[in-house]
Amino acid sequence: MEFFVYETAETVKARRRPIVVITSNNEKELPDAFLRRCFFHYIRFPDTDTMRAIIEVHFPGIKQRLVSEALKLFYEIREVPGMKKKPSTSELLDWLKLLMVEDIGPELLRERDPKKLIPPLHGALIKNEQDVHLFERLAFMARREGR
Repeated sequence: MEFFVYETAETVKARRRPIVVITSNNEKELPDAFLRRCFFHYIRFPDTDTMRAIIEVHFPGIKQRLVSEALKLFYEIREVPGMKKKPSTSELLDWLKLLMVEDIGPELLRERDPKKLIPPLHGALIKNEQDVHLFERLAFMARREGR
């Protein structure tokens, strides 16, 4: 019911029993003994409309054509089978920021050239070497089939 803050040399005591909220993206297993003491609540990944609202909070007035094309590509990437780490909301927001800074328009995102299967500035979305190789292999296969 209390903890010590070393930086301020203060002890903080709770007046009432606190409720602690812990979030997890399920990347690491939590111990069973810990989970037995928790109330589990699953929050599903945001759908397109919810994601639009999240984007609008972070980037008020963002060009909707850019958002539409970026979301299409983002959700397509999330559906690629075999990905080790699907891009999350945070990665989408980072990617959109980069797209705006680099002035990359929706036309470039709409382009579905098999040689450009990996999206522009993909390093903001794809955070795993294995997943980059997966996309490179898919692009290679798409080029071979396109001959």
